[in-house]
Amino acid sequence: MTNENTVEYPARMACDILSRMSDNKPPTDKRKILIQFDSDRHASVFDRVVAIDAGADEVFSYGGVTLAQLPGLVHGAIFTRGVPDLKRTAIFIGGASVETGEQLLARTVETFFGPLRVSVMMDANGSNTTAAGAVISARKHLDLSNTSALVLGTGPVGIRAARLLAREKSTVYLSSRNIQRARQAADAIHQQVGGANLIACSPEQPDSFAQALAAAELLIAAGPAGVRMMDKATQTGMKKLRLAIDLNAVPPLGLEGIDMTDKAKDRNGVFAFGALGVGGTKMKIHRASIARLFESNDQVLDAEAIYEIAKGI
Repeated sequence: MTNENTVEYPARMACDILSRMSDNKPPTDKRKILIQFDSDRHASVFDRVVAIDAGADEVFSYGGVTLAQLPGLVHGAIFTRGVPDLKRTAIFIGGASVETGEQLLARTVETFFGPLRVSVMMDANGSNTTAAGAVISARKHLDLSNTSALVLGTGPVGIRAARLLAREKSTVYLSSRNIQRARQAADAIHQQVGGANLIACSPEQPDSFAQALAAAELLIAAGPAGVRMMDKATQTGMKKLRLAIDLNAVPPLGLEGIDMTDKAKDRNGVFAFGALGVGGTKMKIHRASIARLFESNDQVLDAEAIYEIAKGI
């Protein structure tokens, strides 16, 4: 049996909000409210603290959010303030699963209609802000449009870093321990970035990997936590290498010889960044992106949009 209240609830709220669109009264509450949707059972304390530090006055946190639950939660965000004041409400999507975060982002945007929308940011597992932080760190030292980069790892951060570099017109070698996985990731980026100069490679195929090692001026290790991606001897053999970034903070670190606190540290002629060295930039990007959400009610902050914000920091 259909629950009448459930069916009519969005319609009643829509009528209410539309009736207030022509209300010229000043807003009664100017507080900035960030609504946190987290796919994990417990919503991230980290993301909530950063939101407050970034200027949110209130953070409403929901854990264990599913796709089925999402429309009702989004309705609660868009039907409660007059349209001119919706910029004071925003949505942040987090959680450990980046794939689920992407799905929640898409469903959130699909739920908006007409002027009834709020700005939304997706940074599940810190993937978007971390990738942006890594590429911005490299951008300060290299002309990315004229750089060859080797990205180790086809997880969420590695794929995003490779995609951002491809958009910057870098030549990108994308490596995975499994060549098929590298090819699938490279194909996906080619579909998203027109004209991307991106080559899949893997230690499974020594010739292609040797080509990447010989060409790379930028090295980014974005592998799983606690996994050594490259030893020091191999790095020393990369004669064109100018900048190395290791995004793993869990021992053993991804790039042997780089300390997690390194921040543009000169290591035998190569500028090195460790996870904590990039982390300060990542946090600035995170806070700036949260603050940007409250400037208008129509922003969708994915990896590319967050990277654009990072360029202005």
